[in-house]
Amino acid sequence: MQLIIVESPTKAKTIKQFLGKDYIVESSFGHVRDLPQKELAIDTEKNFEPKYIIIPKARKVVNLLKERAERAKEVILATDEDREGEAIAWHLTQALGLENSKLKRIVFHEITKSAIEEAIQNPKNINLNLVDSQQARRILDRLVGYKLSPFLWKKVARGLSAGRVQSVAVRLIAERQKEIDEFRPEEYWTIEALLKNKRGQEFSANLIKTDEKLIPKLGIKNNAEAENIAADLNNLEYKISEIEKKETRRNPFPPFTTSTLQQEASRKLRFSAKQTMFIAQQLYEGITVKNTKESIGLITYMRTDSLNLANQAINKIRNLIAEDFGKEYLPIKPNFYKTKSKGAQEAHEAIRPTFPEKTPEELKQFLNKNQWALYNLIWQRTIACQMKPAVFDSTTVDIETTKSKQNHLYLLRANGNILKFSGFLRVWPIRKDDVLLPELIKNEILELIKISPLQHFTQPPAPYSEATLVKALEEDGIGRPSTYAPILETIQKRGYVVKRTKYLYPTDIGIVVNKLLVEHFPKIVDINFTAKMESDLDNVAQGKKKWVPVVEKFYKPFEKTLKDKYETIVKKDIIEEKSDEICEKCGAPMVIKTGRFGKFLACSKYPECKTTKPLEQPLGVKCPQCETGQIIERRTRKGKIFYSCNAWPKCKFALWYKPTGEKCPKCGSLLVETKGKNVKCSNKECDYTKD
Repeated sequence: MQLIIVESPTKAKTIKQFLGKDYIVESSFGHVRDLPQKELAIDTEKNFEPKYIIIPKARKVVNLLKERAERAKEVILATDEDREGEAIAWHLTQALGLENSKLKRIVFHEITKSAIEEAIQNPKNINLNLVDSQQARRILDRLVGYKLSPFLWKKVARGLSAGRVQSVAVRLIAERQKEIDEFRPEEYWTIEALLKNKRGQEFSANLIKTDEKLIPKLGIKNNAEAENIAADLNNLEYKISEIEKKETRRNPFPPFTTSTLQQEASRKLRFSAKQTMFIAQQLYEGITVKNTKESIGLITYMRTDSLNLANQAINKIRNLIAEDFGKEYLPIKPNFYKTKSKGAQEAHEAIRPTFPEKTPEELKQFLNKNQWALYNLIWQRTIACQMKPAVFDSTTVDIETTKSKQNHLYLLRANGNILKFSGFLRVWPIRKDDVLLPELIKNEILELIKISPLQHFTQPPAPYSEATLVKALEEDGIGRPSTYAPILETIQKRGYVVKRTKYLYPTDIGIVVNKLLVEHFPKIVDINFTAKMESDLDNVAQGKKKWVPVVEKFYKPFEKTLKDKYETIVKKDIIEEKSDEICEKCGAPMVIKTGRFGKFLACSKYPECKTTKPLEQPLGVKCPQCETGQIIERRTRKGKIFYSCNAWPKCKFALWYKPTGEKCPKCGSLLVETKGKNVKCSNKECDYTKD
């Protein structure tokens, strides 16, 4: 009997179908060993030797696997083929006391019959370089977390914790918010002309030049300037002076990596990074697609930074394109892609369907709504990446005027695209935002319908969404495919960041902690330093560096800095602001402090006087329930904003959405602003919405 151990019961179920009676497939249910929770468990004096224990919830599983392993002729470890999977395999050898003579390690990129059979025929040894790299990451994160967190408890607020890579993510979000807060919009105007050709077809053109001088973006600064130009543009003759048509090609996008899948699933499906990876894991490990109760893995391994596709897969995809879409959509040679991401290892394949011939429509009846949506996205992207480019006619039309009353000559421009050949867009549709122009002829005289001065304001950078943060982390070389989703989950779970609609915002405590780390522990949150550390861990994984010196190089200066900061940083200097409030109990001034759950007022005579109260942010809206209190903005313990009466707990009126101050014309309840900036009635039984 041969025992195969994987980390997931679903994976075990799928693999079991492909093997004969000589194989037993069991699951370890993930990690079986880890560092204990209640102690550092790293001997910093003895080469950072870790102290591992059997995870309490894994003891029963470990005992079962030990029993099976003792009776087995061979033990085959078939955990995932990344650093995490390699570490799980190594920990299993330690926890089960496995002998090398009966031990094998197999890896595969997809859970299909052919892939499993090939892996069994080609066993490997456990890659100890990958294990060391994962162990070094775990030790570094433990050292930062267990050394820096108590410091935050003492200097900021109890219950806080710090992470090595997560702190960099919080810094990016905090600094982006600072940019937004400090941004001062500038007003500018553009001039748009609605014109008509002799065939009665209308189109728009924008003013770009005055007397051969290009008008910069902020060139027209106010309404008076815009109206003056608009008036001068009236009653002129408009003639097409130049038409330039140029064929342009739009190349297909590469197949998905972990980060691009998370970004696209966020943009198109509104999935969080965690949700995307959870569903992708289901598709990878196996879905029952037939009445025979057999399950198959529908996609390849979903933690990857590679853009490569297996030759066999490319051949299948090209055959499908030729048969289903026509040979005119098939390039002469396959399309190949090269990654631009820092630190990409490209050890695996890109994410693709294991069976490209299984179309989303064919599988729809076997998948739930979210599984189908993600599979459809992966299938479309994979097929499209091997198709021809889309071809457009890009048209630029220049329109000149006669001399105006103010003795000016103006030039306007209209741009548009016409799709000539859909190419990959046949499978991977994009937003139809291309402007289509009517048939226009050089030297044609146009009729002016109207001139419209349009007001604009410069816009601040957008807050990070999960998708754009993952993109930024990847571009900066921070984190790796397996860490993006945990980073996003952790910073929100710790209360440093909150997600509203689709955007990530730093909480008050997140801003305070980030400021402290930037000022006093700059290396912890330095992007280049963290990227270099990721590169060092990659070098460990490739056998180019040893893990102990990598950890030591980080820890020694970190330990010294931490010791110094314990002595020099005073808590009140970090988190106290002055306020106009007076303590009701002792009459001393109150100060604004920041705790885990946001800002609050506290007596300046603490600890002699321990009076505290919420820091109210009134909206100028009277409470409709008690009619005496005011609606204020509050936060839950997880940082989520809600709105309630300031007379709480006497009055328990509360809303999740921000009240506008207006009342519903149908039922008299407060109107609120929803996530999509729409206005509706707060009464769930009332269907009133405001246009």
